Amino acid sequence: MYKRTTILLTLAIAVFIGTAAITPPEKKEKRNLKVLPKDISHDELDAIMHRFNDALGVKCNHCHAGAEVDGRYKLNFASDEKPEKDMARGMLKMTERINKKFFQGEGGTQVSCMTCHNGSAHPK
Repeated sequence: MYKRTTILLTLAIAVFIGTAAITPPEKKEKRNLKVLPKDISHDELDAIMHRFNDALGVKCNHCHAGAEVDGRYKLNFASDEKPEKDMARGMLKMTERINKKFFQGEGGTQVSCMTCHNGSAHPK
């Protein structure tokens, strides 16, 4: 009985180690965060980006450069190739300054991208 248990336990450990050895490590996404917090979660970052989409009436490729990779078009979120991305950073800093200076402690009143853009990439 002891011998059978030892063999089964050894096989289980071998399978576990073998599976761990052939499982590729989780691919770490490249980030290029200059204004947003470096430790922001993927979900929080996604939510912010979707608010930008709604506020400006644009898709992700408005700010993010893309390229053909393995026969598919993919966005390179870390790239600074498009000037619109740097403009977005500047606008984000601007809204932060406005909110800090004029709306500190005002019960949640703040300006955002939507305040001026209102669904348009180029507000009036």
